[in-house]
Amino acid sequence: MGGGGQQTEPVSGKGTGFFTWEEVQKHSNRNDQWLVVKRKVYNVTNWAKRHPGGFRVISHYAGEDATEVFAAFHPDQDFVQKFLKPLHIGELAATEPSQDREKNDSIIKDFDSLRVQTEKEALAWLSVCYWGTSWTMTFLCATLLATAQAQAGWLQHDFGHLSVFRKSKWNHLVHKFVIGHLKGASANWWNHRHFQHHAKPNIFRKDPDINVMDVFVLGNTQPVEYGIKKIKKMPYNRQHEYFFLLGPPLLIPVFYNFNIFYTMITRRDWVDLSWAMTYYFRYYFCFVPLYGFWGSFALQLFARFLESHWFVWVTQMNHLPMEMEHEKRQDWMTTQLLSTCNVEQSFFNDWFSGHLNFQIEHHLFPRMPRHNYHLVAPQVRALCEKHGIPYEMKSLWRGMVDVVRSLKKSGDLWLDAYLHK
Repeated sequence: MGGGGQQTEPVSGKGTGFFTWEEVQKHSNRNDQWLVVKRKVYNVTNWAKRHPGGFRVISHYAGEDATEVFAAFHPDQDFVQKFLKPLHIGELAATEPSQDREKNDSIIKDFDSLRVQTEKEALAWLSVCYWGTSWTMTFLCATLLATAQAQAGWLQHDFGHLSVFRKSKWNHLVHKFVIGHLKGASANWWNHRHFQHHAKPNIFRKDPDINVMDVFVLGNTQPVEYGIKKIKKMPYNRQHEYFFLLGPPLLIPVFYNFNIFYTMITRRDWVDLSWAMTYYFRYYFCFVPLYGFWGSFALQLFARFLESHWFVWVTQMNHLPMEMEHEKRQDWMTTQLLSTCNVEQSFFNDWFSGHLNFQIEHHLFPRMPRHNYHLVAPQVRALCEKHGIPYEMKSLWRGMVDVVRSLKKSGDLWLDAYLHK
């Protein structure tokens, strides 16, 4: 990307205006949204609702420079240009810097160079199986089903991030098959949530993954805010204890399952609903002859219960103990590093987490194939050292323990504020 003050040619004859950052930042509400990509200014107000990645991920960058997040999520930028051309209204004035607010131009340039060096592609696959009817074999069967579901989750994650095939349409198609037919979920639901998480990780009101509906208080800021306002919807000072009852056991079998079907039905997403139903037809067709309907339902619920524990610990140990704050509008690399940490590499850790133990590299390069994370990690760490950005690495055990420690710390902060402020 160009340095501050460098002028570029408009992408189309339509965009002839020149704007300051102050003018761009005025257009950041729901009904008036501008954003900047490579110094070019686009009015995305009417396009946002048609955006394949969901309108919220665009809205989160209204009034901001979206160059980095645009590059991170779009593998074929030449193709995307045809959608941008009609939205182009001008560019930044020659006197304006390329980055808005307090973003670090040096970090952005270095990371952009690193991104160019590390774009690669890969393919992965997984098969599922089931077994037996005795209690022992049923437990083994549930364990295998949970394992298959967890690994299929990492697989759909690859396709959802467009990191397998060169053409986006093949990634989208296989994503619908894997998340729909193999997992019984919705690709559009996942895209809508997950892209927001990557765009604004650990940022309140923007990252849906930390919207816990007041069941927990997270980070260092929210607990104090709740305590001062005397908000006590749960005994938050005990949240590190009730987490084991409400977190891992219920997230997938209760909250996600309900939310997925509610979203598909209310949004009339019949394509994704059809894909999801093929999973249930296949599952019950295979298991009802062995267990009956209710036995099959109980088996599936137990497998989801096991999978949910797996999923929660893997995803939360990379994010929950990290910084959680309100919007600070920092550069892409700093935003990702402050909200993520890594877990040490090993054969088991790589398999158990779907290589998301390299969470830092995944967040910096969301379209990178998972098996390449360890290759770019040393370069990322060197770049962090150069700019004084923390690069945190933990053992698997410490990552899990830190989840509980973080919840306890947040609960204690809430109690202190609730009682004394």
